[in-house]
Amino acid sequence: MLLLAMDTATPAVTAALHDGSAVVAESSRVDARRHGELLLPAVDRVLAEAGVKLDAVTGVVVGVGPGPYTGLRVGLVTATTFASALGVPVHGVCTLDGLAYAAGLDEPFVVATDARRKEVYWARYENARTRVSDAAVDRPADIAEQVAALPAVGAGALLYPQTFPDARGPEHVSAGALAALAAERLAAGEDFLDPLPLYLRRPDAQVPKNYKVVTPR
Repeated sequence: MLLLAMDTATPAVTAALHDGSAVVAESSRVDARRHGELLLPAVDRVLAEAGVKLDAVTGVVVGVGPGPYTGLRVGLVTATTFASALGVPVHGVCTLDGLAYAAGLDEPFVVATDARRKEVYWARYENARTRVSDAAVDRPADIAEQVAALPAVGAGALLYPQTFPDARGPEHVSAGALAALAAERLAAGEDFLDPLPLYLRRPDAQVPKNYKVVTPR
């Protein structure tokens, strides 16, 4: 097994290789505006570090979000393109699950990432491997009662200490954690998400209502 994992749902542009037992190479860089520019070089770096060619990859793992539209689609399009070219499966994993796995907590907690617009993407977990709520997007003040007294992981938690007083790292997802979680799920025969974006919001671009059609008669 050699899994190529990537995630661009947060400001971290991250890629990793996992051989079924451990992460063999990983590259991460935080830059919210350069996902498209940084992802392929990150993939090249992990392949070079591991000393393997792309055709050695047996599966692709990708974070499906939630995340902003522009960054999120970079990872998904890249992952599905690699998988199609190599003829290997692509496994979608909730980005929040990757953060939860990296946190390694064995108690109830919350993962929250920055959704911008003074909101967070968030979900509750029973432990590092078990999510107990769907991913959602909300203003921190609106979920304060639901997350009260729980430890919280992620950049969204660190941004809003009034709602998440016990906030801690990791701040962003790592492809290494995403790959390790996927390897465990593969070994257990568990299902994966389709490699489709989890936006949780309607797109900002809308077709204008009552627009005037300008066409020749």
